[in-house]
Amino acid sequence: EVRLVESGGGLVQPGGSLRLSCAASGFPFSTSDMRWVRQAPGKGLERVSAINWSGSITYYPDSVKGRFTISRDNAKNTVYLQLDNLKTEDTAMYYCAKGYNDGREQGQGTQVTVST
Repeated sequence: EVRLVESGGGLVQPGGSLRLSCAASGFPFSTSDMRWVRQAPGKGLERVSAINWSGSITYYPDSVKGRFTISRDNAKNTVYLQLDNLKTEDTAMYYCAKGYNDGREQGQGTQVTVST
């Protein structure tokens, strides 16, 4: 059974930083591409980052490029998302998911709120 558990969310002021973590189990993590998606209130899912199995290829949309950094530690079965220079529009539930572009398996999410 695929299990993805996110952590690290919280309340932060604009310009602040957070580091999200996703602990994976139940599948061959070291050979699996991964991604982070987010969903803001009243909006659809947005892919905010992706990383291939080795960490050599990454993806960011323009909305977060230069501010978010995805990484992974295959020895720890964990994928990370570093969020820097956060903006109020980054407020959303953030989910870790299996697959580079799409896929059904995702975690329960961690809330990121950017507010003064």
